[in-house]
Amino acid sequence: MTPEYEAEPAQAALVFGDQLAVARQFTANLAQYGEELGLIGPLELPRLWSRHILNCGIVAPLLNGRVGDVGSGAGLPGLVLAIARPDVEFVLIEPMERRTAWLNDQVAALDLKNVTVVRDRAEDVRRDVLLDQVTARAVSALKKLIPMTAPLVRPGGELVLMKGAGAAAEIDAAAKQIRAFKLHNVEVLTLGEGILDEVTRVVRATVE
Repeated sequence: MTPEYEAEPAQAALVFGDQLAVARQFTANLAQYGEELGLIGPLELPRLWSRHILNCGIVAPLLNGRVGDVGSGAGLPGLVLAIARPDVEFVLIEPMERRTAWLNDQVAALDLKNVTVVRDRAEDVRRDVLLDQVTARAVSALKKLIPMTAPLVRPGGELVLMKGAGAAAEIDAAAKQIRAFKLHNVEVLTLGEGILDEVTRVVRATVE
C-alpha cells in the first residue's frame, strides 16, 4: 500500500453501514492497482476516500430498481453504489476492455451478486429491457450526456447524474436536449451537507 493512501474517514461508516468492510476492500484494491491500470491518477490517492468513494456512496439512497451506470471506468460510481446498495441491480456500461476487465475482476473479488458489466458504448447498448434509473460521473457535459443516457431509461424513470459546482449552469446550457428528450422535474440535489467534507451534487430528472 502506498504511504499517500488516505486513511479511512469516520464518515465512511455513516455512508456504508454494514457494507463498510466491502467498501474498505474495494478502496484498498483501487489504491493498490488503480494508478498502475490507468484508472486513477497518483494525485487521487491522498483523497481517494473523501473525493471519490464517499462522494459516490452518498448517492446510494436515491437509487432503486435496475440502475445503469454509463462510463463506469474505475467503478466510480457504479461499483461503489453496488456495494452500498446490495438490494439494487446495477448494469455497468463501459466501452474500454481494460476497464471492463477491472470491473469484472472486482465484481468477482468482492462477491457482488447485483452487478452486470457490459462492454459497449451507451449509444450502442441493446434496449430490450430499459432501466429504472441511469447514473454517470465525470463522463461529459450535460448537453452531451443526456442523449447518451435518457434513451436507456424507461418512461417514468430517472436520470441521476453526478455533477460539479456548475450543475445549474449545465442545466441551462442543455435546455435544448432537455426538451428533445422530454425530461421533467429537472433539479440539482446537494447531498452530504453536514456529513462529508465536500458535498456531492446530482442532477436528477424524470424521463417521460
